[in-house]
Amino acid sequence: MQLLLAAKPRGMKRESVMADPGEGKKDEADYKRMHSFPLIRHTDMPEEMRVETMELCVTACEKFASNNESAAKMIKETMDKKFGSSWHVVIGEGFGFEITHEVKNLLYMFFGGSLAICVWKCS
Repeated sequence: MQLLLAAKPRGMKRESVMADPGEGKKDEADYKRMHSFPLIRHTDMPEEMRVETMELCVTACEKFASNNESAAKMIKETMDKKFGSSWHVVIGEGFGFEITHEVKNLLYMFFGGSLAICVWKCS
């Protein structure tokens, strides 16, 4: 096995390349595409409820990509109809929480990289 090294001849100038301004947006789009799957951080829901809630969250966040309030409202209203009233939903980036919830009625997940969704029932 041979190792070949290429050296810069003396007297040649190094070129600095400026980053393309559109490249930052491209990197962000690639990051969001790579992280477009839902990532469950914590849940105690039964399997069937967890899958339905996760799919509902993804649908709402894709439908209302620029309006987290509308997405949260859609999730809450759908959960109230399907699983009884008193559901709560928080969607956003960079938030912390401490909640009291009914057992087997909590889902905390990430979607699209840094968008967090917390869904819980508390009556």
